[in-house]
Amino acid sequence: MPSGTQTGATPNDRSSSQTDEVSENPLSSPPNGVISSQGNAGDPASKPDQTGNDKTLPLSAGLYLVATPIGNLGDITFRAVDILKRAEIILCEDTRTSGKLLSRFGIKTKRIAYHEHNAEKMRPEIMDRLGKGQAIALISDAGTPLINDPGYKLVRDCQAAGHTVTTAPGACSPIVALILSGLPSDHFFYGGFLPPKSMARQKELTRFAAIPGSLIFLESPKRLAACLRDMADCLGGERPAAVTRELTKLFEEIRPGTLSELVAHYDEAGAPKGEVVIVVGPAPAGSNLPTADEIDDRLRILLQSNRTKDAADILARETGLKKRDLYNRALELGQDEDD
Repeated sequence: MPSGTQTGATPNDRSSSQTDEVSENPLSSPPNGVISSQGNAGDPASKPDQTGNDKTLPLSAGLYLVATPIGNLGDITFRAVDILKRAEIILCEDTRTSGKLLSRFGIKTKRIAYHEHNAEKMRPEIMDRLGKGQAIALISDAGTPLINDPGYKLVRDCQAAGHTVTTAPGACSPIVALILSGLPSDHFFYGGFLPPKSMARQKELTRFAAIPGSLIFLESPKRLAACLRDMADCLGGERPAAVTRELTKLFEEIRPGTLSELVAHYDEAGAPKGEVVIVVGPAPAGSNLPTADEIDDRLRILLQSNRTKDAADILARETGLKKRDLYNRALELGQDEDD
C-alpha cells in the first residue's frame, strides 16, 4: 500500500569498519573525516571506504520505507538493495518471509518483526533507536510498506519527533492491477480488504458506490465469487471490472468483464489460486438514476444490515434522490414484508 521527505539528516554514529551485518555493540563515534553527511533521496550508492576495503558507508539516520517485489524478484530496485544492506535494522512483517528475499540478494542486516500485533510495543524501542542515530528500514512481506500494512503511526511519530522519513518506492499490487485492468485510472479509490461476511461487505460497498472513479480491492481467492456477487448487487451487474491475480508472477492473469460475467465465470470455475486484486470501473454516466424496481431492490439489500433511516440516507447519497421519499418507501417495503 507514501511519506514525505524531511531535511536535517545527520550521519550515523557507526564505525566505518563495520560490515553490512548489524552489530549488537553500543554505537560509537567514527574517526573524524571518515564519514560525510549524506542526504536521503539523493543518498549515494555504496562505495569502498578510504582504506580501499570493500566496506559500505552507513546511511544517514532515519526511517526508510522500502518497497519489495510483489512476485518477480527482478522488480526490486538497486536503491532498495543498497538501503537494506546499509541499514542497522530491517523491520519486517514476518522475519522468515523477508529472510528468503533478503538472502537472495545477500542482505545480512538484522531483522526485527514489526506487525499489527506488536506495533504498539515496538514503536518506543524503534523511536529510541532512531534517537541514537540509527538508520532503520521498514519493509512489508511484499510490495509497498503501509499499503494494507502497519506503519503509518510510526511514520507520524517519526515526523513529530523530527526524525528523517523517506522512501525507496517500488512495486505496489493495487497500482499494478489498476494499470493492467484496462479501466479508467485518472480517478481511483483503494478499499483494501472488504469484510469477510456478506452483510458487512454489502454495507461497506454501499459507502463506495457513488465514488466517481475506479475501485480497487484485495480479496481472498476462496471468497472471490461471493464478493463478486455482492459487488454485482450493490454496484450493478453491468459495471465493468477486472479480476487480476498472481501479478508479475509466472501465471499472471487479468480477466476483464462485467461484474455479472465475472460472477458467472467464478461460480463455474471455482476459486482461483494465488493473490487476487479486483478493480471495478466507475459507474456509467446517468447510472445514479435507478428505476423504481431497482430502488426497491437496493432498499431491501440495505435494510438487511441498516436501520430504515440509515438505509434511506445511504441510497440518497448514492442516487441524489430525496431522503424523505426513500425513507417512506423503505417503510412501505418493511410493512409489505411484515404482512
